[in-house]
Amino acid sequence: MTRAEINAGACGFTTIVVTQMEADTCKIAIQSDCKAITRLGAALTEVNPYQEISFRREGPQTLRVAAQYCSHAACPVPSGIIKAVEVEAGLNLPVDVSIKLSKTER
Repeated sequence: MTRAEINAGACGFTTIVVTQMEADTCKIAIQSDCKAITRLGAALTEVNPYQEISFRREGPQTLRVAAQYCSHAACPVPSGIIKAVEVEAGLNLPVDVSIKLSKTER
């Protein structure tokens, strides 16, 4: 089982993603303070991990479903879901990722 805690940023919402491999399918459970991500989680309950890690063919199911429910294109939750799937499927290491933003005056 792999668990990801995603703090989405300025919105202040936190999402917990839990993934579990069952044969060739990765089951996904999503708990979030965000109503849009909660709806995404209800629609995205399992994926094929090999489909999730490539933009070839149809691309990640996570991103297709996220486009239906999440109105903020920069939301980090869909990427966090894919990272949790990768780790659970043994396709990547459980290493934290981050985006650090700053604004400077010219």
